[in-house]
Amino acid sequence: MGDISKDIQSNFKDDKIKALINIKYTANWLNSKENDFFKPYGISPQQFNILRILRGAKKETKVQIIKDRMIERAPNATRLMDKLCEKNLIERIRCEHDRRVVYVKITEEGLELLSNIDVNKNLSFLENLTEKEASQLSDLLDKIR
Repeated sequence: MGDISKDIQSNFKDDKIKALINIKYTANWLNSKENDFFKPYGISPQQFNILRILRGAKKETKVQIIKDRMIERAPNATRLMDKLCEKNLIERIRCEHDRRVVYVKITEEGLELLSNIDVNKNLSFLENLTEKEASQLSDLLDKIR
């Protein structure tokens, strides 16, 4: 099991600072793991998030709603969606009544990709936590926000 003090060879003024640094360090570690995982699928974690949102919506959804629901607020969400369109994983639909409004929906290819990812997603690092610990961790992170 890791120890942030040893991992970054540092001491901390108090446990709150240590916890903050540990959250940032762990978030960066998780981002790295995510990037490595999604690379063979040809998508980024942010693009995966967009696909996941659209699968859950089960119908075409306004671009702004997708932006609002993203875990990581991406200022380049439109560009991320452009790339997903190029890969035929999503499609854009213009609103008939207001040409400024754009809807997006996931394609069959997008759904197939998500199914493959669901089957292969390896979250073995979470096996270090019990269900109770995972719930407690989630509660503590909610408390910080």
